[in-house]
This record gives sequence, structure tokens and C-alpha cells, in this order.
Amino acid sequence: MGVTISRRTALCGAGAALLAGATGCAPARDPREISLWNFYGPGGQTKSQNDWIIRLAADWNATHEVRVRLRYLPNKDYKSGPSLQTAFSAGAGPDVFLLSPGDFLRYYNGGALADLTPHLEPGAREDFRPEVLATRLVDDRIYGLPMEIEPLALFYAEDAFERAGLSEGDLPRTWDDLLGLAERLTTRDRFGLLLETNPGYYQNFTWYPWLWMTGGEVLAPGQRSAFDSPATRRALGLWQDAVRRGCAPRRVRGEGGNDSISNLAEGYCAMQQLGIWGIAEMAEQAPGFRYGVVPMPAPPGGTATTALGSWAMVANARGANPEAAAEFVAWALGSSDPACVERMRQWNTEAKTNVPPRYSVQRAAEERGAFDSGPMRVFAEQVMPGARPEPRYPPEVYRAISDALQACQLGGADPAAAAAAASEQIDTFLAGYEGAAIA
Repeated sequence: MGVTISRRTALCGAGAALLAGATGCAPARDPREISLWNFYGPGGQTKSQNDWIIRLAADWNATHEVRVRLRYLPNKDYKSGPSLQTAFSAGAGPDVFLLSPGDFLRYYNGGALADLTPHLEPGAREDFRPEVLATRLVDDRIYGLPMEIEPLALFYAEDAFERAGLSEGDLPRTWDDLLGLAERLTTRDRFGLLLETNPGYYQNFTWYPWLWMTGGEVLAPGQRSAFDSPATRRALGLWQDAVRRGCAPRRVRGEGGNDSISNLAEGYCAMQQLGIWGIAEMAEQAPGFRYGVVPMPAPPGGTATTALGSWAMVANARGANPEAAAEFVAWALGSSDPACVERMRQWNTEAKTNVPPRYSVQRAAEERGAFDSGPMRVFAEQVMPGARPEPRYPPEVYRAISDALQACQLGGADPAAAAAAASEQIDTFLAGYEGAAIA
């Protein structure tokens, strides 16, 4: 489902603001060096991911004249802070950076993304799963290469279940089951369920599956909002009820709702909506913690689904050396060279745990038994079928959704009123939107 715009005739408001001041006053840059901003390393908290990104830069630098320089930003700063947007506004954005679908249109509509298509080998595009590549396409050109696929599911602490006298047969299959079980698992020291409470792209991403499971959508064909609906009200109401009943916290710990260690492994909650990355995090940082994974439950009459997160590498079209930056992205993630396939296998099944975005990498991972058992098998066989990619919405649409979600979850707002207000904001924005198709 998408909103089709005839052509990219002008920057939308957010895109224009993004690049304000980026012409005529940009600092001098050395074209013999390209910067890669990321939240993995060097100096990152997760050693395996830190080592992988350092090795990636070192391998490139050993065989290319233009060198890659890594810059690490902590997870919260990169994803929720102003560093990236401020750098672009000052004309000093990184040459290569990581971008989620949720923030793609901000940078594309602002003219910041280089076309990677000319730098890819024949057949490279066909090796990527189309559902995750689609959110990086504009007019059939590729503006980002996915590193991974990160589906969401429900993680639960086995010890908490056992202490409450529960077994696998008690795992939730419906929303009522989920809230009832969360109440039963809530104690003086532990919440039964954890959902993200921090506003941002990640919170929206984790809420979309609940909307979809009710049959709801954010946008309808014809460039108009579909947000003011019974489905939206049910999904907003679910997150509100979890907090209102006291079985889900108003604040999450650590990095946020995506942090498996601070929340689930350390006993702050018994169940947590979390992505596949939690498997590797807990294997490295909490190896003795016992947990299970199941698909998120659906409402009566609904169909279980999930959202596919996926960070991608993109190249800065306004950088010191856009050609070298685009070449690096294609080399790092899109080459048919066995070294590239192995590099991506290691990223998706060792440094992190993901579903690989490329068929060749998936085959290599399966040959090593990465999805043969345990939580990885649950994700591959039970969570992935029917999953949908994270949507790409302009910042104005994202903020309207975020405001409605925050108002209901933490502010006690009426879901009907919040949905109607957000829908009106979305329609007002869409009436004057000019940019890439919203999908």
C-alpha cells in the first residue's frame, strides 16, 4: 500500500529543513576519506558488533585508496538524538550512515541520498528480499542496502512463568490472554509485560503490528489518512489498558524497549515485545538467562503479524566523495563476492541475530544450521510468515502517530479523540505533500 506522488518536484518541509544551510557554507572535506557513522563501534557496548564494524572498515582500507573512518554514536544519541540531523543541517553529514525505513523519506526528500544502482553488480538486486528492499526504492532506483531483517515477537522469562505456576500451554494467543497473563505475572518487583514507552521511530515501529492485526492502516489509497478507524482505537486502547492496569510500566529501563538485558534478562518484566536481535544480546551478555519466544498474539478475528525492521547503509549525495561512498556501500553489503556473503552471514547470525536480507546469505546461514533450533527457528518458521516491512512515512506523519500513541498510552487520552486528531493532521499534511511515494 502506498501513496503515489507523480514526481519529486520539491522538497517537503522536513527535507528542506534538513538541508537548510547545507549549501555554500559546508566545511572543506577530504575526498580521500569517507566517514561512516554508526551505533556499533568502535567503542560500542556489544563486542561482537564492535569487532564486525571495525573489521569491515579495515578490510576496505586494506584494498582501496579512499579510506573509511568510523564514528561511533551511542544508540540513544544516534536514533533519538539530534546529532545526525544537526550534522546535515550544517553541511557536515557523514558520507555513509545507517538509516531505518521510518526515517528514509526525511533524507531522500531532502536530497541527501545517493543512487546506489549504478554501483551494483548485475543480479545484485534480485538477491535481496523484495519486501525489505522496497522501502529503499524510488522510481525503481536503489537508495539504500539493507544490512538485516529484524522481526518483532514476544519474549518471555521461563523462570517468571515457573514461579507463577505457568507453562507453555499458558502462553497468550489473544489480546485478552496477553493482558490477563501480564496481570498474573506482575509482582511488586516485576511488570508482567513491557511495551516501548519512549516516543520515537522505534515505538511507532513496535506499535504498527497491533494496528495491522486489527485490520487497521495509517494511510488509504488516494493520498488520504485511514487512521481514524475502530481498528486504530482498538490498538491504541490495548497499549493504554496495559499501563492502566499496572501490568506494563510507564518507563522502560536501559536503552529503551529494544533493550533485552535491562528489561527482560534483569527481571524488570516477565514478557517483552522485542526483536530478533535480543537472541544475540542475551547470548553474549546474559548467557545463563532462560527465555522463550512466541509470535505476538492477535485479537479475536485478527491475524497475527509482525513488523520487519531493517537498518540499511546509505551514501550521502552531498558528501566529499559520493561515488566512493556509494561504492563502499555496494562493496560492503551488495557484492556477490564470497567474502561479502560471508561477512553478511557473520553479521546476521553471529555478531547479531537477524533474518538475512539476501537469499545467498540466508542459504549460507542455513548451511551452518543458524535456524535449525531454538528461538531462531521460531522466528524463521512462526514469526516471519505474513510479516510486513516497517513503513516509511514522512516526519509529519510519524509525529502525528507518535503523539496519539503517547497521549493514549501515558496521558490517558481517549483513543477515539486521539485517532481523529492525528488523522486530521495527517490529511492536512498529505494535501500539500510533494516527495517520494509513501509506502
